[in-house]
Amino acid sequence: MTHEEGIVMETLDLAALERFVVRAKATTYGGDGFTLLPYRLDSHDFQFIDGDWAYHDSYVGLTDFAGQEVVYHQRGAVWAMSYYGRILLPDVISGVDAGRVIKASLSAMYHEGRFLGGFRHVSEPYIYVDTNQGDVTWFQGRERIEANDKVAYELVYHGGLIH
Repeated sequence: MTHEEGIVMETLDLAALERFVVRAKATTYGGDGFTLLPYRLDSHDFQFIDGDWAYHDSYVGLTDFAGQEVVYHQRGAVWAMSYYGRILLPDVISGVDAGRVIKASLSAMYHEGRFLGGFRHVSEPYIYVDTNQGDVTWFQGRERIEANDKVAYELVYHGGLIH
């Protein structure tokens, strides 16, 4: 790391980063926000820009999918999160229903001004549960959708500061 890169990381406002991540997530996938032409073959790409901050979410797949979110500050990548989600019980929940439950649940969590810290949301007949550890600098977690005490969908994620 160069001296200049170290200064940027030392002065990064973590509270501002976290607020931006929440706004970006709420505006893009969670809010059907601005989509881009695919950067990669068969990818789905979202972008959100606010001042010195930019966010890009790109994933491949639909029912079972993998992706990555990256936050840039002053044109440099400072934060990233990778994820993989899948339907475990297709006879219990469809990809369309899972997407509906996830969007409703994440919107409720983002409305609280956060994306970490654990969350539970009922969207009949399903229950959305997110568990995680860490903070905006480093974290890992799992979201799941339960139906009749069975896990029908799951997503694992991890991420944090990059430099």
